[in-house]
Amino acid sequence: MTDNGFEKTPARDRRRFPGISSRAYEHPADRSALVALRKLTGFDTVFKALSGLLPERSLRLLFLSESVRVGETQFPHLHEMLRDACHILDLETVPQMYVQQDPKPNAMCIGLDEPIIVVTTALVELLDEEEMRAVVGHEVGHALSGHSVYRTVLLFLTSLALKVAWIPLGSVTITALVTALREWFRKSELSADRAGLLVGQDVNASMRGLMKIAGGNHLHEMNVDAFLAQAEEYESSGDLRDSVLKILNVLPRTHPFTTVRAAELRKWSQTRDYQRIMDGHYPRRDEDKDTSVADSFRESAAHYADSVRTSRDPLMKLVGDIAGGAGDLGGKLRDRFTGAGGAEKGATRQG
Repeated sequence: MTDNGFEKTPARDRRRFPGISSRAYEHPADRSALVALRKLTGFDTVFKALSGLLPERSLRLLFLSESVRVGETQFPHLHEMLRDACHILDLETVPQMYVQQDPKPNAMCIGLDEPIIVVTTALVELLDEEEMRAVVGHEVGHALSGHSVYRTVLLFLTSLALKVAWIPLGSVTITALVTALREWFRKSELSADRAGLLVGQDVNASMRGLMKIAGGNHLHEMNVDAFLAQAEEYESSGDLRDSVLKILNVLPRTHPFTTVRAAELRKWSQTRDYQRIMDGHYPRRDEDKDTSVADSFRESAAHYADSVRTSRDPLMKLVGDIAGGAGDLGGKLRDRFTGAGGAEKGATRQG
């Protein structure tokens, strides 16, 4: 496999995954959120309208004129990482990549016909080589999964669609679509984090990168275990009021909270599924056409059911109680909302 006549070979010895399907690393919540998004009333209408409306050529010209295109003579170390990531995940077409001046560390993969990867100068300056390798692999994972199409629709929908008066949909509908797209977007980040780990094959580098995105270039002041403990505390602490606040906090975001991403990725890196991929046992693209949509949906539903069952979040615990037909629902609602349940249990134990 070549790119402009150059063989795409890894910078160091890592496993490669010929013909790997994005199903191998996609988070179940990513797939189920996308299924739900496609079923949303009005989505097909808006998607088809925007697909013809979006000035993708203009977008490409904008990056070409205002950013630095990565190549052999510009940011060559990023060029090698990009070729490396495409080699590892067996992506035939190497996407164009740009570095954009921006004080906020960020990266994205957009484009309807052909994906474009954009990284900001702040991110390039913040991360070391192996941390950056995971980020590039993350974006290549988006490209392999076909995420760039929906991400581009979200980008234009949030910035332009409300100004296009002739679209036969009210602002309420568009807001619902944006909200649904953001929910899927957040779940897609969990999938791409896994792709980044498959490319970098260094879970510590992935953790370091996420910590730096959260706390800046002060690794000597940070600790992975303490950082992951924050995710544990976030997931399990508080009462129903905190659960509602968590939802309100995350709704306007396109990315999951950084500690949550780190915890999710660390957990996946310790699973049998990850080890099987590393051992060469994974779904392949040539099998995608035979994949059952119903099976994928059932797997996603099972994941959500298990998440509710094992979650330590008060709201998710309440949902599990309701689903399980728990008695004294009124009392549980009162206790969960006020946090009184934990205090009463503590008083009982002390007595």
